[in-house]
Amino acid sequence: MHALNMTTVPQPVTKNIRFFALGIAIAAGLAVWMLPIPQGVEVKAWKLLAVFVGLILALIGKALPMGALSFLALTLLIVTHTLTMKQAFSGFANPLIWLVVAAFLLSRSFIKTGLGMRIAYLFVGKFGKHTLGLGYSFTISELLLAPVIPSNTARAGGILYPIIRALSISFGSTPEKHSQRRMGSFLILNAYYSNLITSAMFVTAMAANPLIVAMMQEHGLVITWGQWALAALVPGLISLAVAPYVVYWLYPPKIIETPQAEQIAKKHLKEMGVMSSTEKITLGVFALLIVLWMFGEHYLGIESTTVAFVGVSALVLTGVLTWNDIKHEHEAWDTLIWFSTLVMMATYLNEFGLIKWISQHIQYLLGDTPWWIAWPLLVLIYFYSHYLFASNTAHVTSMYAAFLSVGIALQVPPYLIALSLAFSSSLFACITHYGTGCAAILFGSEYVDLKTWWRIGAIISILFLFLWIGLGSVWWKIIGLW
Repeated sequence: MHALNMTTVPQPVTKNIRFFALGIAIAAGLAVWMLPIPQGVEVKAWKLLAVFVGLILALIGKALPMGALSFLALTLLIVTHTLTMKQAFSGFANPLIWLVVAAFLLSRSFIKTGLGMRIAYLFVGKFGKHTLGLGYSFTISELLLAPVIPSNTARAGGILYPIIRALSISFGSTPEKHSQRRMGSFLILNAYYSNLITSAMFVTAMAANPLIVAMMQEHGLVITWGQWALAALVPGLISLAVAPYVVYWLYPPKIIETPQAEQIAKKHLKEMGVMSSTEKITLGVFALLIVLWMFGEHYLGIESTTVAFVGVSALVLTGVLTWNDIKHEHEAWDTLIWFSTLVMMATYLNEFGLIKWISQHIQYLLGDTPWWIAWPLLVLIYFYSHYLFASNTAHVTSMYAAFLSVGIALQVPPYLIALSLAFSSSLFACITHYGTGCAAILFGSEYVDLKTWWRIGAIISILFLFLWIGLGSVWWKIIGLW
């Protein structure tokens, strides 16, 4: 309904709003640019921060489409000699970016062949008497997949997103019809937060988690797969139980009850008849991808992005997808532009030393602060600094060890600070639409607008901190971890 109302705004008013948003973004960027550069920070790092701030504000204000704004930011960075051409376009070589693009292309096969619709109707028949029940079905799917698929992007983007998209379309919920709120918006947000929760619950559920374990070991803190899972068990299960309902309450779908869903699903499945050959091929490729995502990297040395490319190539070779299908998947190519730009900028903010400078000053400012005050402050700073990152792994790599060292130096119980930061390293991606790979896919589906994504993400972040750091710390005390 809100999306429909937006289309009635007179064009001159819309243009004025966009110009105003662009003006605010430019003014903020220039303000940062003109500020005295702090000692110890490179000039390039400060200029890059100015452009980054301006870009984020322009994106929030919807001054221009995301791809266009990202292209302008790239141009500005090159023209001002903040980055070389090679550096500016380095984000396009990031494997994570292409995993996101491949996930969009894989989802196209589910829609084109009708397999996604068939699976969607099976879900509807089983859980579809209530939209909230559908949300919990995807949450349970995430929990089952997370321990064996170490890429949260592969889980949410490659496996669950195609089903959610097809299910939403089957109920007439599409961005093209301005009917996102019927069902799709809720399912997309629910899938995203469920993905972040399960990513925190298992060492093998997110790529950066094994890196965290290694950093903990460097400080003499040993934690096994089972101990990690046990520590995450109570806050994780409570979060999985509560988060879908909170999203349902904050951003309710228009379709609430579907009492005849089972009959409708059976009717459509009967009309679809037996599976076509293209559906069978798509299902076979999909099954292969799941197996390779589970075991390929460990046993065959095939990383997640390569697996996704194998899947897309197989679909093209078998004729399930044509090159025109791939060219017309505009959401994939638009996401390629803006997500590559954000990942690149976040990478060089770290490489140019700005993140290290921030970490050092936090340690200096906290000084002799009592540990019970330093602990929540460190966690909050670590959590919300993710606004500066477009990757969980990049954030962990640049800040986890430093914040762990600061916490231990300030006498925070070692496992308390280590686990607080470790679980935050998945959960903090809730605050933005670029915080991790699957965010780009789910947000790129255009079912949730940017303002709503950030607003609900901010609320969910408070919920996560309460459940994981508040209740979680009590649980860790009970099981003797600190």
